[in-house]
Amino acid sequence: MAPRELAASAPSPIRDDPSRLVAFAAAIDALRDRVEATVGAEDLARVRRVDRVSRVFEVVGRSLIHVALDPLTLLVGVLALFVHKQLQTTEVGHTTLHGAYDRVAGAAHYRSTTFQWDTPIDEASWRTGHNLRHHGFTNIAHRDPDLRFGRTRLTEHLPGDPGHERPGLSTVINWATFTAGMNLHFTGMLDLILDRRDVLRDRTWPSARVALWRAFRSYAPYYAKSYLIFPLLAGPLWWKVVLANSMAELLRNAYTAACIFCGHVGPGIVSYPEGTKARSRPEWYVMQCEATQNFEVPYALSVLCGGLDYQIEHHLFPRLPPERLRAIAGEVRQICHDHGVPYRSGTWPTVLSGAMGEVFRIARGTPRA
Repeated sequence: MAPRELAASAPSPIRDDPSRLVAFAAAIDALRDRVEATVGAEDLARVRRVDRVSRVFEVVGRSLIHVALDPLTLLVGVLALFVHKQLQTTEVGHTTLHGAYDRVAGAAHYRSTTFQWDTPIDEASWRTGHNLRHHGFTNIAHRDPDLRFGRTRLTEHLPGDPGHERPGLSTVINWATFTAGMNLHFTGMLDLILDRRDVLRDRTWPSARVALWRAFRSYAPYYAKSYLIFPLLAGPLWWKVVLANSMAELLRNAYTAACIFCGHVGPGIVSYPEGTKARSRPEWYVMQCEATQNFEVPYALSVLCGGLDYQIEHHLFPRLPPERLRAIAGEVRQICHDHGVPYRSGTWPTVLSGAMGEVFRIARGTPRA
């Protein structure tokens, strides 16, 4: 890893050079056109395989948890169930809800507007909050909802919650309950609960009722399966199933949170004050690179990340399947370097350490060095 890849948190000088901006955008567009033209049956077949493998892990995991009479068998069951939950959240669910397979013939089950994932987050709210707002206004205060998760801020351009002085505790709680919190986050329930006047546009009862219903319709079937139906099937050992399901859930939540935090916060990441706008598509491309970073993991872990370890590529090409992001990463890196656009990447421990350091710096209100 070259040190310069994690350096600089200021906007890139290329934004003041129209000819370089146009050349950079032309290279990105050419890559997009070439790769998107090849997305098809092979990609659909792959997501189906991953989905089937995920379901096998679920059956194995839940079976082992059900019959386990020793800690080792129970732990193997927990890990297998975690793999299922993680694949459904990222490699399968996140990608499908982005519309990666919408234009592929025969992708009926994997259409973004009808897909239902095995994750306690309302799909319609997620598509609006993530696809439109987060990807459309990445790291822009008061426009990108993902600059704050619960009480954890990812930028100093947002106000902190009154009396919030324990960033460590809030981050631990945030990561432990991440997907449940994301449901409250995207449906708008969390802003209502915390009375976020800087975010809320509508605090009427009809608005709150819609948010509550959207949150409940995702929570009810998901948690009923894990904490009511399967525990009841175990009879007197119901507590063992509840414990194991909670452990698998905790692992998935923490792993997903680590992926997301590492992609959008760190010493070199640029965040923008309210009112910032890209003046052109080329500048929007540059802003995506300034506001994201990659982290390097082995292939198996990348699959569990759903390609979010290639956050730069994902933000430039949000509708590409993860395997395509992995294939073009080297080319994107070269294009960025050729045109003077930041491309930050490092080992996962390095990036995670930097991300958490930045979260604590922001919480304390300490200026950047």
